[in-house]
Parts: sequence; structure tokens; C-alpha cells
Amino acid sequence: MSTADKSKRSVSHPGETTTLVKEMSDNGRQEVTWHLLMAVGTAVIGSLQFGYNTGVINAPQKIIESFYNETWFDRYAEYIPISSLTALWSLSVAIFSVGGIFGSFSVGLFVNRFGRRNSMLFVNVLSFIAAALMGFSKLAKSWEMLIIGRFIVGLYSGLSTGFVPMYVGEIAPTSLRGALGTLHQLGIVIGILMAQVFGIKEIMGNSTMWPFLLGFTFIPAVIQCALLPFCAESPRYLLINQNEEAKAKTALKKLRGTEDVGADMQEMREESRQMMREKKVTILELFRSSLYRQPIFIAIMLQLSQQFSGINAVFYYSTAIFEKAGVSEPVYATIGAGVVNTAFTVVSLFIVERVGRRSLHLIGLMGMAVSSVLMTIAMALLDQVTWMSYVSIAAIFSFVAFFEIGPGPIPWFIVAELFSQGPRPSAFAVAGFSNWFANFLVGMCFQYVEYLTGPYVFIIFTVLLLMFFVFTYFKVPETKGRTFDEISASFRSGEEKYTRDDLNTLGADSAL
Repeated sequence: MSTADKSKRSVSHPGETTTLVKEMSDNGRQEVTWHLLMAVGTAVIGSLQFGYNTGVINAPQKIIESFYNETWFDRYAEYIPISSLTALWSLSVAIFSVGGIFGSFSVGLFVNRFGRRNSMLFVNVLSFIAAALMGFSKLAKSWEMLIIGRFIVGLYSGLSTGFVPMYVGEIAPTSLRGALGTLHQLGIVIGILMAQVFGIKEIMGNSTMWPFLLGFTFIPAVIQCALLPFCAESPRYLLINQNEEAKAKTALKKLRGTEDVGADMQEMREESRQMMREKKVTILELFRSSLYRQPIFIAIMLQLSQQFSGINAVFYYSTAIFEKAGVSEPVYATIGAGVVNTAFTVVSLFIVERVGRRSLHLIGLMGMAVSSVLMTIAMALLDQVTWMSYVSIAAIFSFVAFFEIGPGPIPWFIVAELFSQGPRPSAFAVAGFSNWFANFLVGMCFQYVEYLTGPYVFIIFTVLLLMFFVFTYFKVPETKGRTFDEISASFRSGEEKYTRDDLNTLGADSAL
């Protein structure tokens, strides 16, 4: 039976599909080996770095601005103009995203030449350089070092957001791909939470310790460099890209903890044969070829749904809301939102293989839209109705929770599922670029839009969330329990989404 026929079979007979997926899930419980967990956990340190450096700059803002002011005075014998201080601070924050844009677009240059594991190992050099620049910036009295360090750590983070989901997706068994893929997002939110906690003024968010707060990034880099050499390279890369069948088999045996890896090897051989019938896929080819145009459009839209959902805006606005609600230390309430962030990422990890990617993304988008409406109403009435402050706090926590159920983790790892080995690096570069560029736009524009619209800014996000919900419902296929080649075959044969019977089956699974 051909791959395309198998794909059609899995789509046409929902009862058989449910049974097959259940069997794979049951087998998957036996496939969680120590080597697999170590490889995934070590890779996810890169995700933690991304999250940490995303959140670390916020807490010590006033202190770092004072450092800029003092440095300016030492150089020019006058205090920094307000406009220059605002520009320098905005640059310090936004340059991280600029580095991420360049890094994400360079993913293919590394993974195709050095492999997935070695790419993660090599780019830690960027993390060490960034940590040195930011950590010694105060001693050197140089805000230029801090800004350059932020750019370099953004470059590292942009590369990591491509490397980690790709590596995890390629080493994970089919039945565990979604759950393990969610760990990338878990690493990000744990990193953000660590930055929030370490940024408390009693720990490192003070005038003495803030260089250590920014330079802390070298510690995870050291740990990852020590562990990566003991992790297996992606068997898919070894077999399909390098034609090293013996090494691929050895890596699979190590990851699966069994000598019986024939089924995995056969799946990769099928994918390799399919690749041999295709020419090398460049970024431009993704958009020119009708075969890849739809999946790359889906990948881009899912990344945009993550960043344009308003999650970063909520975290930006949360401190002001908590202050209006009478919270004496709003930083601790923001940390509470970070805890909710982390907790619901764990929830997503345990249910993604049961409910499915598409279903969770739909649930998350609709939940965020409802929470956004509640937030808008509560903030508009905050001065007139005192108890609306509690509604606004609940809406923030709800918004964050629904984000981590679907739009947070799923866009990262579903890219690996939508593309076969050949176009995957280019697809990750495009998807990563879309995510980082959208992140940059939200960071740069939100304050101005919020100034013009006030509490009604979240109506914009509500409209966007509903648009992404409609797109996901009609265009995004369910990838749960399907091999990479089966998913690719569904696009080749024009199967853009499940049939009505499959959707009913999916609904039944969700209700379990």
C-alpha cells in the first residue's frame, strides 16, 4: 500500500483511525526512554534561554535607565535628554527581536550543514558572548555593550526557536510528538517565570546585581554544552540528509531503548524515497510550488495567531491593571500570571495527544477571545465599578491559561509535522521569521495603539482571534497520530482537512 493510500485510509475510516491512534498512544508510553527524555530536556534548555531573555529586561527597567543616565553624564557632563533615554531603552528591548529575526532566517544554514544536535551546540558561543557583553556592561560603563549583547542573545534565541522544535519533532515517536513538542513552549514559559522571579529587587533586580541578572544566560549555556555531546543526533538527519543508515539505526535504538526499530527505519526510508523524487527546496520554492504553498501559508498563519493574539500586550498591561486593582506589589501578581502560564503549558502537554492539535488551538483561540471581551468591559468600567478590578484580574489569568492550551505551544511544533525532511529547514526559517517579525511589530506598536484606544485596545485582538479561529477551523488539518509522510501526502492528494466524520470523531475524542 502506498503512502498516499495509507493517508487516505487514515482519513476515510475514522473508527480505524481512532483505534490506530489509541494503539500508538499505548505503545508510546513504553517508548519514553531515559535517552529520549535527556535529549529533549537538553534541547529545551535553548527554549528556556529564549524565554528568560524575553522577560529579563522588564523588571530592572528603571535601574538600567539610571545606568544609561549616569554613563551619559560621565561622558558628556550632562544628563541624558528624555527623548534619547526613551530611544535607547526602546532599542534595548526591540533589538532582541531584531536579532531573533536574523537568527530564525538562518536556521537552514546550520541544520543542513552541521546537523540538528551540533547546531544547538555551536550556537552556544553566541550565548557566551552575549552574557559577557551584558554582564560587564556596567563595569565598562558602556550601554553599547548591553545593546549589542541583547542583539546577539536575540540572534541565539532566533536560531534556537528553529533548532529545538525541529530536533524534538524528529527524534520523538509519532505517538508522543505533540506532547514532547509542547516542552519547547514549557521551556519558554519557565524561562520567563525565572526572569520574573530573579528580577525581584530583593534577588537580582537591583542596582548592584542587575548585570548578573542579564549575564545569567551563560549558566544554561554551560549546562547544555556539557550534555549535548551525550545526546543522539536526529536519526532523520543521519539517514535522509547524510545517508548514514547504520548511524541512524544506532541513534534510533538509543532513543527508543529497543533493538526493534524496523518500523521507524521503514517510515524514514519511505520519506527519503519521496524526497529523492523532489528537488532541493529553497525558501522561494516554498511559495512557488503548489505542493508547499498551502502548508507554508498555514504555518505562517499559526505563527501570526500566536503573536497577534495579544499575549505580549496582556503581559505589558497586566502591571497597570493590578495596580488599579489595589495590589500593593503588582510584580508578585505578574509572577502569579507567569505561574498560570507555566501550569497550563503542563496541562497542554498531557492532553495534546488525546484531544489533538487543531482542537486545542481552536479551544485556545475562542477562550482568549472571550477573555479579551471580558478584559475590555472590565477595564472600561474599572473607575465606575470597583469590583470590576477582580474581573479584570480573572480575565488576565484566563487569557493566559487559554493561550498556553493552544496558541502558545502548537504553532512551534506543528511546522515540523506539516513538512517532510526536505523542505522542513526552509519552512522553519519562514515560520520563525514570521513569529519574530510579528513579535517585533507588537512590541513596537502596542504602546502607541493603546495610547489611542485606551482599554478598547483588546477589541482589536478579539477581532484578530476570531479571524484566526475561522482560518484554523477551515484550513488547518489535524496531525495527531499521523506520520510526517502521511501528512505530506494529504497535501499532495488535495486533502486539506478532515472529513465531516473525522471531525465528529475528533469531537468524541475531545469529550473523553
